[in-house]
Amino acid sequence: MYRLLFNLLFRRMDPEQAHHLAFSWIRLAVRIPVLRTLLAAVLAPRHPALRTTAFGTAMPGPFGLAAGFDKNAVAIDGMAMLGFDHVEIGTVTGEAQPGNPKKRLFRLVADRALINRMGFNNDGSATVAARLGERKPIFPTVVGVNIGKTKVVPEGEAVLDYVTSTERLAAHADYLVVNVSSPNTPGLRDLQAVDQLRPLLSAVRDAADRMVTDRRVPLLVKIAPDLADEDVDAVADLALELGLDGIIATNTTIARDGLGLRTGADEIAAIGAGGLSGAPLRARSLEVLRRLYARVGDRITLVGVGGIETADDVWERILAGATLVQGYSGFIYQGPFWCRTIHRGLAAHLAASPYGTLADAVGAETRKVTTS
Repeated sequence: MYRLLFNLLFRRMDPEQAHHLAFSWIRLAVRIPVLRTLLAAVLAPRHPALRTTAFGTAMPGPFGLAAGFDKNAVAIDGMAMLGFDHVEIGTVTGEAQPGNPKKRLFRLVADRALINRMGFNNDGSATVAARLGERKPIFPTVVGVNIGKTKVVPEGEAVLDYVTSTERLAAHADYLVVNVSSPNTPGLRDLQAVDQLRPLLSAVRDAADRMVTDRRVPLLVKIAPDLADEDVDAVADLALELGLDGIIATNTTIARDGLGLRTGADEIAAIGAGGLSGAPLRARSLEVLRRLYARVGDRITLVGVGGIETADDVWERILAGATLVQGYSGFIYQGPFWCRTIHRGLAAHLAASPYGTLADAVGAETRKVTTS
């Protein structure tokens, strides 16, 4: 049914316009008590065997919504209604900004992929913080807050910009993510270099501790798949040094590897710059995850994202070292039954495995490779 709707309606629309239309339907549905109860029962049945704990936080399962879909924290309940076990909002910047000029979101349907150069369009950390502070949850869920650099802020003032957002948002976050890996903000990825990342993460950690004294807000960093292997290792070592709670692997890629066979080279060239997500990102994202787990083991929570489409993909990330797994582009192509299908398949994988719990399965395959 969703495939038919996608082909008849969404595929013919501008991708960003289609996103806003679907988004408005989700937000409308969650406002209608009988409808949201019915939808949650159908789309989000819980499997007790999938219960997960990450950085001290209990979740009904490991599968969450990656940042980028709900930039402004306006549909958290709607996404929980659809079955996501946690919702990461953002990326939120210190100041509100419109993002890059349109057209800035492109579908590569044949490759089950997206290219975006949105540019952190969002309402700004003050507005989003106020919205989170006023929120009365309908479906209680774990909310991650992903923060990034305001485009007009010079690189030399980036730390202060992140600290400003942290001061406003930390109290509302079940976990906080420092995003230094989007390709759509000039100079942002330069902050992944360890000599720049260390003071940034230290400042955000201090700000979160200063603003939230009754608990410790878990802090994660999100990295790019385009980092060289030695830089991935350096970030892993820095995360251990600073006592970070997690690493998210990975953001979108500026590479176009694997494209050109299904989607024509001329079409890809015409789209131009932007971050590629979806199925073509799967192999590199998985490779980065495995490398991180081999480096940090169980000392840091790893979150796998990039090219997630099926329960098989989620299970593969868990065996590679991910405690949590996130999706986004797959939701565009799979539709509202996606989480239900993922959960059912993942429960079947666990039941057929030698592992008693998902926690037992985390990193199992990577450990086999590194010890053989």
